[in-house]
Amino acid sequence: MDTEHKALNYPLSRDQVVQLLRQYKISPTRQRVEIACYLFRRPQHLSADRILDGVNVVGHRVSRATVYNTMGLFTRKGLVREVLIDRERVFYDSNNSDHHHIYNVDTGELRDLDAGQIEIQGLPALGEGARIVGTDVIIRVSSD
Repeated sequence: MDTEHKALNYPLSRDQVVQLLRQYKISPTRQRVEIACYLFRRPQHLSADRILDGVNVVGHRVSRATVYNTMGLFTRKGLVREVLIDRERVFYDSNNSDHHHIYNVDTGELRDLDAGQIEIQGLPALGEGARIVGTDVIIRVSSD
């Protein structure tokens, strides 16, 4: 993805959302704009079901399939980050800056952790032509 990640000033207005979608070469359809407006109210981690409920609560009508397809598109284009906790829990992160996560297994809370707080050493040797495009760290904690 050649689009440079810039710090966003939340919440984004509808016009800013449209401009952001275009910047990432995403056609700003009505439903994509509604989903993005909900997502970019603040830096947050949301499941697809939470996005669906949130968008529909504020009076817009989008289907579950539309949310999943849109979030897949947003992820592929680099607009949002997909955070896979396990096969049952996937969050979409509206903060696309360089950072990691802390996940509380008891409460289900996912928090950002500044990338500078973790030092990664000893990355594996890569095959010819391969390059690292990102490293995601999820630290799982318990309240015990």
